[in-house]
Amino acid sequence: MEIHSKMAETDFAWAEDMPVSVTVCDMEGTIIAMNRRARKNFKKWGGKELIGKSLFACHAEPSNEIIRRLLATGGENIYVVRDRKGSRLVQQIPWHRKEKMAGLVEIITPFTGEIPMKDRT
Repeated sequence: MEIHSKMAETDFAWAEDMPVSVTVCDMEGTIIAMNRRARKNFKKWGGKELIGKSLFACHAEPSNEIIRRLLATGGENIYVVRDRKGSRLVQQIPWHRKEKMAGLVEIITPFTGEIPMKDRT
């Protein structure tokens, strides 16, 4: 996993070869890690050169408002994108170190078909 610090190397090595895009930021919104798929997906915008850069420089203001809210509240933002490239489930969720929020992780999972909803009540 391409990383911004030695800490990120040990924390996120598990994600390097996952078949999903994983991008991690710290509490300031600085990208600290990207796995292989994320570096490839974001190559047009700099790929691994995005590590160490601010998420806020990479997004429009409406997205920056969401990022600020997620960082402030520890909330999550989950949605599906459908476009010419296919369908992707996007999860923007907090990650923690020693029970304290340490930033956000974005996981983008490509899929085909529909995502089934299973009611287990």
